[in-house]
Amino acid sequence: MNTNKPEPGASTDSLIGTSLSASFTVKDARASMVWYRDVLGFTVEMQVEREGELRAVSMAGGSAKILLSQDNGAKGIVRQKGVGMSVQITTAQNIDAIAARIKAAGGRLEAEPADTPWGSRVFRLHDPDGFKLVISSERPAPSTTQS
Repeated sequence: MNTNKPEPGASTDSLIGTSLSASFTVKDARASMVWYRDVLGFTVEMQVEREGELRAVSMAGGSAKILLSQDNGAKGIVRQKGVGMSVQITTAQNIDAIAARIKAAGGRLEAEPADTPWGSRVFRLHDPDGFKLVISSERPAPSTTQS
């Protein structure tokens, strides 16, 4: 249910978020920026450089926001990233057209566009660091049949 009212019995102190942004620690911030820009179609909102090195990039694809931060190697530069989670980006755009554009730009889909039992259309892919992304159409509005 998409409402700003708490569920019955929920605390009135429940979090009611209005957006969610993702922050990824990446192996190569510049390469990831290029991938998100050229393959997914995100735009660069802000870049942070220190001593001539790109440290972070804030990117947007409509309301979807991603912060890419350069891994400093403190936990091991070759460590596996993106394990056990995925980020879903929902759009009103044509899912098949987005998937085709991504493939034409050199991106590889993990799963081709497919219909879901709940009525949306989705596909999956990984970014260069292994973070899992799901691109989904909006769910259709529930039908309201009157008796």
